[in-house]
Amino acid sequence: MKANHCRWSLRFLLMSLLLLPFQSCGSANKIDNTPVPKFELNRFLGQWYEIARYDHKFERGLNRVTAEYSMRDDGKVRVLNTGYKDGVKQTAEGKAKVVNPELGDGYLKVAFFWIFYADYRVLLIDEDYQYALIGSKKDNYLWIMSRTPSIDEETRTILLEEAQSRGYDTDRLIWVRQ
Repeated sequence: MKANHCRWSLRFLLMSLLLLPFQSCGSANKIDNTPVPKFELNRFLGQWYEIARYDHKFERGLNRVTAEYSMRDDGKVRVLNTGYKDGVKQTAEGKAKVVNPELGDGYLKVAFFWIFYADYRVLLIDEDYQYALIGSKKDNYLWIMSRTPSIDEETRTILLEEAQSRGYDTDRLIWVRQ
């Protein structure tokens, strides 16, 4: 299990380093990645199921994906991602921090290796903190998350319409088998 964690962390690091030179390049698609203005981190903590995501190398082929968020002693958030590939459990542990605590918005940074942080923007979250739409600085990452392993059609429509209205290509979403 430790080897899977290391492989997943190493993949994430390598992808982050490969994408670093492109951080300042303009994207062909303009997106609205403004995080939700009112975000309560304590309500966000706990387990989330990955319902859909854009394809990216560090999660490719994973199913039954979850993310568990909990507070660390240093005030940061522990992030434990778990998924299964070919029946084998893989985990990646990281940390997250709120970027603008004084604003109280849903803008976080997440790191799975050392000091290499990536954008994590809560673009939509329902008032009961049961489902969320997560994006990043550019239009290359998008996740639909839920407290349950599946979502109903009405919730799916709400999330897809929000993503589309912000300029995300929802045809690129991979629906995760839970």
